[in-house]
Amino acid sequence: MNWIDQGYLISKNNYNENSLVAEFFTKEHGKCSGIIFGGNSKKIKNYLQIGNKFHINYNFKIEGKSGHFKIEILKANAPLFFDNKNKLMCISSSMSLLKLLTVEAQVNDKIFESIEIFFKNLHNQQWLKHYIFWELNLFKFLGYDLNLENIVNSEFINNKKKYFVKSNSISKNVPNFLIDKNDDDIDSGTLILGLKLVTDYLNKSILIPNNINQPYSRVNFINILK
Repeated sequence: MNWIDQGYLISKNNYNENSLVAEFFTKEHGKCSGIIFGGNSKKIKNYLQIGNKFHINYNFKIEGKSGHFKIEILKANAPLFFDNKNKLMCISSSMSLLKLLTVEAQVNDKIFESIEIFFKNLHNQQWLKHYIFWELNLFKFLGYDLNLENIVNSEFINNKKKYFVKSNSISKNVPNFLIDKNDDDIDSGTLILGLKLVTDYLNKSILIPNNINQPYSRVNFINILK
């Protein structure tokens, strides 16, 4: 049995000397894993970069058991950012979240479309701000909507509007850009504060309740931004 689809490479690991076990997030079949025979050969491995988009022919003998992929490159996304360590780490972070949080063979059109948007946003000057919203949308598509607009309070301090959330007698500042969603340039410190808030939500609402850890690639990505 087999199917044909298109998808983004979200992970790869050595299977043997010549082959790889790979995972793709596909348009019509969701997340799918299988073997790429010859994946370590010079002919193939140069374009088997995390985040690249492929035409996929998937063959399997038993439903629910891993099969093998035959692939053709459709769009080389990762090489466009080989000279930018931060953006490469961002790609790794996003793909690792897809690997960790999505369910095998569960189709999600919104998530698939969001991956294309993610790579377009990496070309934007405000790419980090876009990435933060990309993560929030991913959580929403998976059923974990932060709904910041509904839980924040606001006040004016020195004629400037400030947002905050109160929880267990603790008040936590919320960066304005997460609520106002305007096109203003945001300084790196404010963006990192916003990413930290999203990280707290990820840990408390998704990871800890499901007894899973944050991907190392996301931790490393945040660390290089500090």
